Amino acid sequence: MSTKIVRTDCNFEREPLIRPFGFKGGYLTEIWQTVAGIATAQGAKAACLNSQSVLWSDAAVFAAHSESAGNSLMFAMTEFALKRAEGLSFDTPMDLLDQLLPATYEYGKAITGKDDLRLTFALNALVGVDAAAWVVYAREHGFATFDEMIPAAYRAALGHRHDQLACIPLMAYAIPMSEIVGHAEQGYFFMKVKIGSDPEHDGDREKMLQWDMARVAAIHQAIGHFETPYTANGKIPYYFDANGRYDSKERLQRFLDHCAKIGALDQIAVIEEPFPEEYKVPVGDLGVRIAADESAHCDHDVEERIALGYGAIALKPIAKTLSMTLKIADVAHRAGVPMFCADLTVGPLQVDWNKTFASRIAPLPGIKVGVVETNGHQNYRRWAELQSFHPCAGSPWMQVQDGCFPLDADFYARSGGILQDSAHYLGMVLK
Repeated sequence: MSTKIVRTDCNFEREPLIRPFGFKGGYLTEIWQTVAGIATAQGAKAACLNSQSVLWSDAAVFAAHSESAGNSLMFAMTEFALKRAEGLSFDTPMDLLDQLLPATYEYGKAITGKDDLRLTFALNALVGVDAAAWVVYAREHGFATFDEMIPAAYRAALGHRHDQLACIPLMAYAIPMSEIVGHAEQGYFFMKVKIGSDPEHDGDREKMLQWDMARVAAIHQAIGHFETPYTANGKIPYYFDANGRYDSKERLQRFLDHCAKIGALDQIAVIEEPFPEEYKVPVGDLGVRIAADESAHCDHDVEERIALGYGAIALKPIAKTLSMTLKIADVAHRAGVPMFCADLTVGPLQVDWNKTFASRIAPLPGIKVGVVETNGHQNYRRWAELQSFHPCAGSPWMQVQDGCFPLDADFYARSGGILQDSAHYLGMVLK
C-alpha cells in the first residue's frame, strides 16, 4: 500500500542558548526548531521536528552569512522539499527520501550559491520531513512500534535491547572546568570534548593544536582519575571531536603524542572526524579508533571511510534523517564496524528519536552499556519547557540517573514517544 501526501506545512521556533556554543571554530547563539507537517490521502497526519545546525552541516555557509540568514536558507530547503512532496506517493519513507534529496540538494546549491554545498546540509533540512513521513507511514500501516515500522531488510543492525544508555555530555570550548568536573561527580562517565578551537580567530592551526593540548591536559588532570563500572578498564573514556579541523595526519599525531605523554592516550575511546572530508588518508595506523561523522553523508561515503581504516561510525538520525541512517547502519553492521548515536544539540523529543535507535545497536568496544550523546540540557535556555512538549513528558526513561538513561518496557512499548503527537508542535502546522 502506497502512502500519498496531499498537504504539507512548516513552521519554526528560535530557541536561545544558555551561552554561545562553540565548535568548528565558530559559535552558535540559538538553534532553530523547525516543524514539518504532512497529511496523507488516507487522513493520517504528523508534525515532526528538525534542529537546524548550519555550522555543523556546512561551516562555509555559516561563515558566509549571519546566523539567522544561514538558518533561513536551511528552512527554505525544508519548505521546498515539503512543497515538492505534495502529490507524491511512496512505499516506504526511504523511497520518499530518494525522491526528495536530489532536488532539495540542487535547490540548496542554488540559494546558497555553493556548487560544493555539503550533502549533510540538505539532509539536515530534511530531518523533520523524513520523520513525519515515517510517522504517517506507521499510522497508515498500523505499525504501533519502531520495531514494526522498520523494513525487514534493515533490522539486522538493530538487534540489541539495552536496559540503559550512557548519556554522553558535550564539553564545548566555552564549558568551564568546574562544569566538566561536576558532570563527572554526578555520574556521567563518557565525556565528549570538542577540540579544534580557533583561539585567536585567525585560522592558525598551530595555535589550535597548542590550545587543544592544554585543554585536554587540564581535563585529564581534573577527571582522569575518576573510576566507572561501565568500562572494561574502569576508567572514564574520552571522546574527542575535531569536526574536521586538523589539516594533516602529522598534526593529529602530535596531539596523540601529547595525550600519551600526559597519560591520557589509553582513555581515548574515539576521535571523531579529525580531518576535512576531502583529506582522504588511511587512519588505521594511528593507534586510536577514528570515527566518521560529517564525512559519512550517505551509505556510499561510509564504505569509503571504512576502506580508509575508520573504526567507528557516528549515526545521526536526528541530523541525516532516519532513512539515510538506516542505510548507513546497514553498511557499517555488514562490515563489523562499531556505531554510536551522536547529537546535534536537539530538543527532548528528538533525543528520544536518537535513544530509540541507540538502544538497539551493539555497544562500543570496551563499553559495557549502550551510549547516546545528548547535550541539549547543557545548552537550551528553555530545556524544562521543551521537555513539557514531549508526548511522554515525565517518564522515568527521559531522566538521567547516575549518568545513564534507564530503559524499561514502557520505553520500548511506546518507542520513546516518537510515534505519538506533541500537541505543541502539531499545533504549529496543518491548522
